[in-house]
Amino acid sequence: MVTERPDRQPKNLLIHGGHIIDPSQGVDAIGDLLISDGKIGWLSTDGTVSLPESCQVLDARGMVVCPGFVDIHCHLRQPGFEEKETIATGTRAAAKGGFTTVCCMPNTDPPIDTGATVEYIKSLADSEGAVRVLLVGCVSKGRAGSELADFGELSTSGVVAFSDDGSPVTNSSLMRRALEYSRDSGLPITDHCEDLTLSQGGVMNEGAVASRLGLKGIPAAAEERMVARDIDLARSTGGRLLIAHVSTAGSVELIRCAREEGVSVTAEVTPHHLTMTEEMVAGLNTNAKVNPPLGTAQDIAALLTGLKEGVIDAIATDHAPHTAEDKMCDFAQAAFGISGLETALGSLMELVHQGKLDLVTLISKLTCEPASFLRRDDLGTLKPGAPADITIFDPQREWVVSPEEFASKGKNTPLAGSVLKGRVMATIYGGDVVYKDDAIKLEAVVV
Repeated sequence: MVTERPDRQPKNLLIHGGHIIDPSQGVDAIGDLLISDGKIGWLSTDGTVSLPESCQVLDARGMVVCPGFVDIHCHLRQPGFEEKETIATGTRAAAKGGFTTVCCMPNTDPPIDTGATVEYIKSLADSEGAVRVLLVGCVSKGRAGSELADFGELSTSGVVAFSDDGSPVTNSSLMRRALEYSRDSGLPITDHCEDLTLSQGGVMNEGAVASRLGLKGIPAAAEERMVARDIDLARSTGGRLLIAHVSTAGSVELIRCAREEGVSVTAEVTPHHLTMTEEMVAGLNTNAKVNPPLGTAQDIAALLTGLKEGVIDAIATDHAPHTAEDKMCDFAQAAFGISGLETALGSLMELVHQGKLDLVTLISKLTCEPASFLRRDDLGTLKPGAPADITIFDPQREWVVSPEEFASKGKNTPLAGSVLKGRVMATIYGGDVVYKDDAIKLEAVVV
C-alpha cells in the first residue's frame, strides 16, 4: 500500500539483514542500516551494530536494500492535464515503483516556462507529493520553439534542467543558444531527438512489422539525425547535453564517438526500450505506441551494450500516463506513451535474471548515476548523513501486472497480465515509509 506521509514517524528505523547494494560507495554485502531523524545514521556489513534505545525494525532478509531510485524523466501532467495524472497520483506511483526522486517534464498547461509556474508546482509537490519532485524548465517560451525561455528566471526558481520534451527543439539556432547558456550555468539541456520531417505521420518503428500491419513507420534516422545535430552543437558550444530516451543502435554509436572526443553528452534509456521490441505492437496494441517507437532486437542489444559500457548513463522511465480514451481508439489516433513508474523495476529485473545485465549496474543506473547527472551528491546514496531515501525490493518475487491496481491514473501499459519477477516491497523517503507491501512488517524494539 502507498501510505500517506504522517506528521510523525519513528525517529529511528533499523533495516535488518538485507542485501545492501550502494554503487556510490562500492557496497555489496549483507548488513544493517539505521535511519535516524530522516537521515542515514550508519551502515554496517560486519555484524557490529549499536542500536539506539528504541527503534523500529524492518526485517529485510532475502531482499535488496539500495538507495532510492532517481528518475530524471517523467511526466506528472499537472497543471492542465489532471485527468491523466496529478502530482499526488504520480508521486504515489513513483513511491510504489521505488522512486524517491522524480524530475517532471514541462509539457504541462501552462508549460513550465516562468518562475510563477515553477513555484506553483513546487507548492503542490510540497503539500501533495509522496516523494521529491524536481522540475525541468522549458527551453522555449510556451514550448513553441521560436523564442528562448527566461533561463535566468527559471534557474533562480530552482529548475534542474531545460527541455521542450514532448517536442524536439527543431530550431538549431535556438538549441545553440540554449547550450551556450548551459555551458555558463552548468544546467543541462535535454532534447527529445526527432526530425519531424522524417517522422511525420509515423506511428511505430519503420520496418517489416510496420509493413505487415499496414502502419506508417518512423525511421531510425528521425532520431539519429537530431542526435548528430545536437552533438555538433554541444561540441561547438561546450554546453551540457542529455539525449532523452535514446532508442536506436545508430544513436548509441553517435553518442559513443562523441564521448570519446570529450563532448559533454550524456544519455538516458527507458525500461521499455531495453525490454520490448516492435513486435509488442502486433494486434495493434495502442498501449505499445510510444515515441520514440519500440525498436528491434538489434537496437536492444546496442542499448544494453551502451549501458554496460557507460555510453548511456541513466535509466529513466519517461512515465507518460494517459486516459483510457487516449488509448482506446484507432492506432493512428492513439496517444504516444507508456505508464511506466510502477513496472520499471519488474521489467528491468528480467534483464538481470536472463544474465544480460548485472544487478549492481542496474542499481547504479537507477541511483547514483542519474544523481550525478543532476550534480546532487546527497541523492542516490546510502552515505551517513544523506537523506534516508531507500528502496527495498525482493528480486525473486513474482507478480502479475494489474493496471487497475496502479496508483497512477495512467493504466496504459503493454505489460497488463504479464508476470514479472522482482517487486518493490518498501520505499522510504526522508526517513518516512511512503510505500509498504502488506508482507512487510515493522516491529518495535526497546534496548
